[in-house]
Amino acid sequence: MTSTGSGGRTPRKRPTRSRGSAPRKRAAKPSGQGGGAAPASGDFAVPESTPPALPPVENFADLGLPAALLKALAAQSVTEPFPIQAATLPNALAGRDVLGRGRTGSGKTLAFGLAVLALTAGKRAEPRAPLALVLVPTRELAQQVTDALTPYATAVNLKLTTVVGGLSITKQASALRRGAEVLVATPGRLADLIERGDCRLGDVGITVLDEADQMADMGFLPQVTKLLKQVRPGGQRLLFSATLDRNIDRLVKQFLTDPVTHSVDPSAASVTTMDHHVLYVADPTDKRAVATRIAAREGRVILFLHTKRSVDRFTKRLLASGVRAAPLHGGRSQPQRNRTLDQFKSGQVTVLVATNVAARGIHVDALDLVVNVDPPKDHKDYLHRGGRTARAGESGSVVTLVLPEEKRDMARLMSDAGITPQTARVTSSDPELARITGAREPSGVAVTMEPAQPQPQRKPKARAKPQSKPQSKPQSKPKAKPAAADKSKPTGSPRKKSPASAQPQRRRTKTTQSDTAAGGNRTRQPRKTDGARRPRRAA
Repeated sequence: MTSTGSGGRTPRKRPTRSRGSAPRKRAAKPSGQGGGAAPASGDFAVPESTPPALPPVENFADLGLPAALLKALAAQSVTEPFPIQAATLPNALAGRDVLGRGRTGSGKTLAFGLAVLALTAGKRAEPRAPLALVLVPTRELAQQVTDALTPYATAVNLKLTTVVGGLSITKQASALRRGAEVLVATPGRLADLIERGDCRLGDVGITVLDEADQMADMGFLPQVTKLLKQVRPGGQRLLFSATLDRNIDRLVKQFLTDPVTHSVDPSAASVTTMDHHVLYVADPTDKRAVATRIAAREGRVILFLHTKRSVDRFTKRLLASGVRAAPLHGGRSQPQRNRTLDQFKSGQVTVLVATNVAARGIHVDALDLVVNVDPPKDHKDYLHRGGRTARAGESGSVVTLVLPEEKRDMARLMSDAGITPQTARVTSSDPELARITGAREPSGVAVTMEPAQPQPQRKPKARAKPQSKPQSKPQSKPKAKPAAADKSKPTGSPRKKSPASAQPQRRRTKTTQSDTAAGGNRTRQPRKTDGARRPRRAA
């Protein structure tokens, strides 16, 4: 696609939002041709920027970042920029819209994060009105972005707030009321907060879409489109993704103005430190046995399955076999998911059994094996699952277990991903399986994971207060004793009185007429304090 195609639509769209000022600002900034690779299978032809892109830098000091950010980078032992950072940061810092394609783990978070923080530094947000917005598809990715950027945001005295589903919306609204310059959010929860009046996007000057293809796959495009229409007209947009399919094309044409395009590490095939293995197994029973032995290896591993139910079932199987495993899927609460991830990162849990919810936003250092127990549905899922290993220059392996009926689909998937895997036929006891994955026989001693910690500390305090009230009740008992003493007078009086004298009692106690029919006239009198009234009638 040439720049004419995107340029024909943009002048109609952007002037209505820029109110005349943004085009002049953008035209005056340094610019250039974006470096790009040929589009991968299923990707759209990325637009070429009319002005030339700024050249990549060799170190962070050449970017003109605030001194506090450079100091924070040194403190985090981040010395040299990754390729996608070196290519996109000069243009992002110059105010250009950026379309960046890079595999998971290639350094995209700092590529947009440093630009956001540098451009926002020195500004202060009004309550409920952030200045920069980072949209992500999942809670886990939101947490990862927050963890990665917090040290740098603190260094330049910026408040960073995260809003995601599954956590208290009241606390998130309170954080926005206190003011936050940078907001990391999932589309659904942000839309809820805006509807409640707890957030407005009119002051957002720089917007980031991270893992945009995943947001499209999850059906977030309508929400994302609605949110982008609410940000400040003429603002800067940075879109980063591991793949660029035709759903992303619509976002690019509608919201990005003459973007600088950079395609760095477009697929896992370009990662020389990642090995790809396709292991053919005979049947589902053998596949479960193979996966169990792989899970029993030394070191941590992530196992991917399709459904929440299959994840829970296989986790129970592993625990019964002596493997310290934990499930991770969308059916678990956010505190449970956070706790599971913490246990996995600390090594308390060695096997993470997950659905695709874990394919984005999980960064674990020194994770050298990912296993697709159930093969992914397409090449994009494969890339994102595999992106959990071999991150930031580390080595790792991706193993996929394939049944006979899945062989043809898997071959097509690998072709779309541009990968030529190593293949082998294995059984659970095959030495080749042990060589590739480190598989071994599990201990067979069942493992019980600790439940969530209870928090019942405030309840005893609430029960202690009512105990003082019953002490006042015994004081009223002596007052009831004289009434009991008067019972001796009315108990004998009904025998002397005519039956008509008992009729007023029936009128007062119509709700207990069944008691009267059963001879309950005597039992009713003690309940009603009528001793004082009857002497009047007798008089």
